[in-house]
Amino acid sequence: MSMKKKIVQVILVLGWLLWSVPVFASGEHEGHPSAGKHSAKHGSSHGAKAGGKHGGYGGKHGGKGKHGGHGYGRPKGPPKDISAHIQERLDPDGTKINLNRSLIGVKGIEILSNTPEAKKITSFALQGNKLGDEGVKILCTSDTFQHVEKLSLWENNVSEKGAKMIADSPNMKNLTELKLTRNKVGDEGIMALVGSVNSKNLIFMDLSANEITDKGAMAIANSPHLTNLKTLDLYNNKITEKGMEALLNSKSLKSLELLILVRNEINPGQRTDDLAKKQSLPSLRRLEVF
Repeated sequence: MSMKKKIVQVILVLGWLLWSVPVFASGEHEGHPSAGKHSAKHGSSHGAKAGGKHGGYGGKHGGKGKHGGHGYGRPKGPPKDISAHIQERLDPDGTKINLNRSLIGVKGIEILSNTPEAKKITSFALQGNKLGDEGVKILCTSDTFQHVEKLSLWENNVSEKGAKMIADSPNMKNLTELKLTRNKVGDEGIMALVGSVNSKNLIFMDLSANEITDKGAMAIANSPHLTNLKTLDLYNNKITEKGMEALLNSKSLKSLELLILVRNEINPGQRTDDLAKKQSLPSLRRLEVF
């Protein structure tokens, strides 16, 4: 290859790299496979009280799918021997289990509830297991699961009924992290969750893609139990400026550091800018809107 062709190739590669670099901290909403990339740019920057930026300036979040220190696996299941699979996916200390995409179903949760080693589990990664409300009921009622602290039920067809079970279950009284991403919880389910004392220890809550409207957003804003919440992910719902305003002026969300409202029904414009500028959350460091 001639030197001239090599130089042209180098120039093309460098040009592509420069074009690919995200501008002004744009990024992907990681952990939401259906979302693709979203624009993280917004017309102006509103300095947060703690030094962060408002207005939806992206960056990456979602921990690349990590839950309680163990990562999400790829679809594999269902396993032929569910009991053996459970033993394989249980951490050595017995406090964490990663059954993401194992497709164990309700039968698998029943087997887990009858596994003696499961009594110590505090962190449950259960993404994509087709549990539905029936599987949630087992989690909420079994004597085996009395120490739940971190619970990921991402994409399990959980409805309002399942959310209410979590709200009422004594097994869920120690919850610090709850992921209900891509379910069907809706406003009524959210109202039950945030109205329950089981939410009083929550630090992290992901309610993305659950058809939540302003009614649900206002229930969150007015909940007296969410004073410890630091991260609230409401990506891909149906919240408008009205719900955004309620959240940004909540008297209860005093510990909230990250609020994600990307891909809702919030329109860019002066009103949205003003809401971001006038927010009164004392700990907010980052607001993502667009």
